[in-house]
Amino acid sequence: MAEQKATNVTWHAHNITREDRQKLNGHRGAVLWFTGLSGCGKSTIANAVDQILHERGVHTFVLDGDNIRMGLNKNLGFTPEDRTENIRRIGEVAKLFADAATIVSTAFISPYKADRDLVRGLMPQGEFIEILVEASLETCESRDPKGLYKKARAGEI
Repeated sequence: MAEQKATNVTWHAHNITREDRQKLNGHRGAVLWFTGLSGCGKSTIANAVDQILHERGVHTFVLDGDNIRMGLNKNLGFTPEDRTENIRRIGEVAKLFADAATIVSTAFISPYKADRDLVRGLMPQGEFIEILVEASLETCESRDPKGLYKKARAGEI
């Protein structure tokens, strides 16, 4: 977990509670955490679920790994430490959405169980739902949206 560097900060309670937001939206917030290999279909499934829920009037949002790395986490690489920080930040953002009674679908490789458990620990019981998306290595390689499998086979990564 990231070290708290700022010492002059105070948590401010809000007048409108998460329960107030749940009542207004007609549902609780939650995090649907799609995880799996690159090219397994995480983003595709997360977006399909988002579409279905949205059509039913549910407040939703999708946090996608590549999109987050183009903005909030553009300063992070792919070392184990950076991967952990990437997931920690995403977890904090996902929690904000869940607190606002939004169903947030996330699509991240998130290879480390400890990182997923850290995010799970941010949420009230039952609001973090981990979904492992599985596809054969052959299928993932055939999709290879980022060329990662090709680079790995060539010894470039």
